[in-house]
Amino acid sequence: MDEAMSAAVRHAWLAGALSALLLAALPARAQSLADPTQPPPESRLLAPGAADAPVVSAGPRLQSILIGTRGREVAVIDGQTLRKGDKINGAVLVQIDKNQVVLQHGRARQVLTLFPDTGTGGKTPVHQR
Repeated sequence: MDEAMSAAVRHAWLAGALSALLLAALPARAQSLADPTQPPPESRLLAPGAADAPVVSAGPRLQSILIGTRGREVAVIDGQTLRKGDKINGAVLVQIDKNQVVLQHGRARQVLTLFPDTGTGGKTPVHQR
């Protein structure tokens, strides 16, 4: 009986070892996870270096307007704090309202709005006098 038992144990061990080898030989089918630190696949459609190119503004950008209770009016344009009569890029700040300012460069006037329409990008066309 011992021989029959040891033959059965050897057979079971051999079957187990063979099964383990077969399972180890199969390729692992783990689901690959996307790396959250990588840019989205759509960014690969851009030309090389296009994503790294700085955004260039077409003109001055109004960032803030401060109107005090004692008549003090200040506008922040391209990071510069300006009052009426101050110059920025050759243009003079001639008017400050609660939502917009007016710059004048010679005869041309440019209105910058604080909360622009999405279609105009914050700038209204330059008007000639």
